[in-house]
Amino acid sequence: MIKNRLAHLGLAMAAIGFTAATPMLGLSTAVAAETVRAEVGAPLQAAQTLMKQGKFKEALGKLRDADNVSGKTPNEAYLIERVRAAAASSAGDYDVANKSIEKLLDSGKLSAGERKNFEDGLIGNYIRAKEFGKANALIQKALKDGNDPKLRAYLIQNYFFQGNTKELASELSAAEKAGRTPTEDQYGMLANLYNKNGDKAGYVNVIEKLAANYPKVNYWTDLLNRVSAKPGFSGRLTVDVYRLKFANNLIKKPSEYLEMAQLALQANAPAEAIKIIDRGYKSGVLGTGADADRHKRLKDLADKTLADESKNLAANEAALVKAKDNEGLLALGYALVQDGKADKGLAMMETAVKSSDLKNPEDAKLRLGEAYAAAGKKQQAINVLKSVRGTDGTAELARYWIMAINHPMS
Repeated sequence: MIKNRLAHLGLAMAAIGFTAATPMLGLSTAVAAETVRAEVGAPLQAAQTLMKQGKFKEALGKLRDADNVSGKTPNEAYLIERVRAAAASSAGDYDVANKSIEKLLDSGKLSAGERKNFEDGLIGNYIRAKEFGKANALIQKALKDGNDPKLRAYLIQNYFFQGNTKELASELSAAEKAGRTPTEDQYGMLANLYNKNGDKAGYVNVIEKLAANYPKVNYWTDLLNRVSAKPGFSGRLTVDVYRLKFANNLIKKPSEYLEMAQLALQANAPAEAIKIIDRGYKSGVLGTGADADRHKRLKDLADKTLADESKNLAANEAALVKAKDNEGLLALGYALVQDGKADKGLAMMETAVKSSDLKNPEDAKLRLGEAYAAAGKKQQAINVLKSVRGTDGTAELARYWIMAINHPMS
């Protein structure tokens, strides 16, 4: 599970919120455009001076002096609200700031560019004030004029803060359909909400997308742990889970190397077992410590088994063909692929997979796909893996193999 990693995403995403103060573009020009009486102009200028000194609350007090002037012209009222919007935003008084900005947007005095700036400022203030519904309404209105990646990111962030799983999922799905891959954090927010709500299927679906688009150890480990623990998962597929771990370089412990190598030997694939053991030795995980002798015995057993298999290959193959043992031919074909005899092994497996007497035909297709991947034949592997069905873990593992092929771990 990646719950602990995802739990901080709310704080991380908050950092991308609006940071610019509410704009005051063109204020001096606006003042010059029409006459402003001294009793209004004086507190306005005093407020601006206080703002330059960082005294935003004091500036709001000066603006109240301007409010008390009777008979204000529309331009005077507009300028007061403009200064108040900036002062209140900087003071963190978003309720006051938002009311002023709303009045400015309704004034008809803003240019198109200024209107956009003030709308952005209002969205930012709504977010800061945690009025996510108001922020989203304004964002959605702006998005009708065209996609703005920044605003869309805020919309997604707000859905997360609201805990609105349905809308967040819909937004990310729409992005995918439009050919835009959501960011890792955006997927992470959705996974966080699914996990919080106890929606295991939704959570795993998002983790699959994270592993596919942003392959990392924690995503892959979570996926493989979950598929192994899934009700109905077949123990027959334990070796296949290990093969995915091995392909993604997720095997780190001596016990994992030993178990996988033993499973490979049980599957009559000694060349695969040797690859596993050799990587363990090369990484320094095997061949050291109190169990070094055990590691050596397993390595010797794998070497001897491969030598015996190679020596008796022709006789074993003939016996399997005569007995029409397609299970045995499938295993032998896989072993040959691992031993570098890909063409012969794959042909043998293809023939076996087409037979009608296999106990577990979906397992057979999964392992044929694994063999193609091991042989470096990626497209053939994907084609076979796409055909795998089953409810015991085979379909999930086939899908994960395709992900691993298309987006290998670095």
